[in-house]
Amino acid sequence: MSSVLAMTPAVRRPLFHSPDPRLRAAVLRTLWLGATLVLLFPAARGHNAWLGWMPLWLLGMPLSALWALHRFRIPHWPASAAARRQPRRRRGGQARRRPLRPGARRSVRAA
Repeated sequence: MSSVLAMTPAVRRPLFHSPDPRLRAAVLRTLWLGATLVLLFPAARGHNAWLGWMPLWLLGMPLSALWALHRFRIPHWPASAAARRQPRRRRGGQARRRPLRPGARRSVRAA
């Protein structure tokens, strides 16, 4: 039995997974409804004795469900022109540490 399992090829998943559009639409609808409730009703911004902090359930949980639906992919934002440039080297500032001479002691200072 174990030899049969070892011989079967590994199933490869595609790199980009597209979620079920119906489930994605339901999660987005829930997210928009929660955002509308938080913006329009002050009671939805507060705390409920049974549920806890309401914006967590109305916004945070639908957002995390949407992120999990997309398999926790981090969105790729295009880099700005400043971020694409190579960082400039600093001139001046703190001097480099020089190696100690043989027999010399390094002084210890308290902060």
